[in-house]
Amino acid sequence: MSVFCDTGPVAKLLADGKRLHLQHGPIDLIIEAFGAHQDIEAAYRRAETVFRPTLVSLVDELPVLRAPTLLERRPRGAIALRMWRASLAHAAESFVTPMAAVAGAVADHVLAAMLDGGNLSRAYVNNGGDIALYIGEGQVFDIGVCAEPRQGNPSAFVRIDAVSGIGGVATSGWDGRSHSLGIADAVTVLANDAAGADAAATLIANRVDIPGGEVIKRRPASDLSSDSDLGDRLVTVGVGDLPPEDMALALVGGAEIAEDMCERGLIRAAFISLQGRSVSVTDGGIEAPLSSPVPGTGAATEGTDIEHQRVGRTV
Repeated sequence: MSVFCDTGPVAKLLADGKRLHLQHGPIDLIIEAFGAHQDIEAAYRRAETVFRPTLVSLVDELPVLRAPTLLERRPRGAIALRMWRASLAHAAESFVTPMAAVAGAVADHVLAAMLDGGNLSRAYVNNGGDIALYIGEGQVFDIGVCAEPRQGNPSAFVRIDAVSGIGGVATSGWDGRSHSLGIADAVTVLANDAAGADAAATLIANRVDIPGGEVIKRRPASDLSSDSDLGDRLVTVGVGDLPPEDMALALVGGAEIAEDMCERGLIRAAFISLQGRSVSVTDGGIEAPLSSPVPGTGAATEGTDIEHQRVGRTV
């Protein structure tokens, strides 16, 4: 793989010779494909090619992408349109901008290019914990769910197979790389694609909250990032120990919006964690997380044969 230029996109195989690393500015992807050697090489070339203009194309449309999502405010680019569509599904119920789906949309876009004309058995594109998945017939991924993101160790696993229809996993929380209005340690969502999972995880995490809260520290998003799409809205920067009744109230708030999203077909499952307590919401077709990994199946999380990929933590 090549280095495009000193300050531009970079693509290289990692030391294991199996995974591709694509990076440009804040976008940092880890990619792995499974199949015949020639098919993997071709898929990586397509990923590298489609990745080149990604950051520039998003920067060109930032004014629209940072504004509240509206039906009449439709962006132009392929990735921007994925972001817009994922956020538009929630725009009537919540404040949301297309930026809520940016990481997942980039992952979906690169994965789609990899699969175009290819013959892979499995593949994933991990964009900082927001992951686009392809699972071929007879294949599975075991996805790790981290209840305590700072530790980064999966506390449970969910098995996803080809017939599940799940193509995306994303996680949000107050201590991740993006700002959150809520206090969830982690909200991991399974959905049909990564953009949809990303937007949903963001919004569910926002609703895991309590009114007031003396142990919760908040600051205007604009103080932390002058160009934040959240403007002057207060985002969480610290959460102290919560009494049990406050944790229960916050988890109910997240579970209610997750249930609504499941009923509307927007997500397949959500796993919500807060200070050692958790709740799972599924559409009935997804089993609760497994208590331990299933060896030999592969999973987009650390602790399995796909190393250094974490679901349940955005870093």
